[in-house]
Amino acid sequence: MHLTPGAQAPDPICARVLQKMPREIQGMKQIPTDAQGTMAYGTSEAPITIRCGIAPPPPTTDRCLSVSASTSKDGEKDAIDWINPEAGSELIPPHAPDSAWTFLSYGRSPAVEVIVPAETGLEQPTAVLLAMASALKVVEATKHCVGSTDVVGDRSGS
Repeated sequence: MHLTPGAQAPDPICARVLQKMPREIQGMKQIPTDAQGTMAYGTSEAPITIRCGIAPPPPTTDRCLSVSASTSKDGEKDAIDWINPEAGSELIPPHAPDSAWTFLSYGRSPAVEVIVPAETGLEQPTAVLLAMASALKVVEATKHCVGSTDVVGDRSGS
């Protein structure tokens, strides 16, 4: 299957991420791709596509999901943050089908793009992110998503 590699696909971290990816996600097996830093699962008609090496997305007001597959030794959750751009967002890549969910890893460089077409029939497209969580841990997190309740400010009015 033809995919376009991300600009940072040659980064050795992408090779490490792809090596740790599962052989199957949600009952869908890997299918061959022809570009460095890419993977696909399912069928060539409606594949789940993964591209490592895309430019990290900037801060955004689009929805951010924190997906955690485990808890670290000190009891902290080791979550992977993903931006899930809303319809019409400039973060949705032009090659994404209109009926697909797009997810972009946030706060990690190089970033990873995951596109899950609705035609896969998955009821929970975020299950794909959960299956990938341990592979993404090899990319160090340097930023995390924050919500409006996470921002601490001066409430004195000055």
